[in-house]
Amino acid sequence: MSTRTDWITRAETDADIPAIREINLAAFDTAEEADLVDALRTDPAWIDGLSIFSAGPDGKPVGYALLTRCHVDDTPALCLGPCAVLPAHQKTGAGSAAILAALEAAEQAGEHFVIVLGHPTYYPRFGFTRASEYGIRLSIDVPDEALMALRFDSEQLPSGTVRYAPPFGI
Repeated sequence: MSTRTDWITRAETDADIPAIREINLAAFDTAEEADLVDALRTDPAWIDGLSIFSAGPDGKPVGYALLTRCHVDDTPALCLGPCAVLPAHQKTGAGSAAILAALEAAEQAGEHFVIVLGHPTYYPRFGFTRASEYGIRLSIDVPDEALMALRFDSEQLPSGTVRYAPPFGI
């Protein structure tokens, strides 16, 4: 399937919740990510407008990206994830469209930093770099190249340990 550039992106509404759950269930081997999104919706880390999906011209959600509140020590930041795409639409740009829209919404909301734990060959295309270069780490062992950070402005990335919302279990 070829990459499309006409993805429609927008923040979720209550009516979109079942479709977003289906995206996460289809994209991952277990229900863990879908359950995490559901748990985060009821957590103080949830930020309205930062749960974004991408859809084709028919409006059916196929890609998804979520940003929620985390902290690097005491400095507020956002964490990206889960990100998911229906298997039939993977490698079409649907995931990138959702991620770019989420990052743009966060920057417009005045956020400064985003942390992601993910594929080290995928996220650098969005501007993420190795978090360890800034002294950012997790309380659990992960491959150094998998923890990445992004800053939107000239504010210095804080150093310290990432504290995720409780539903992440980290």
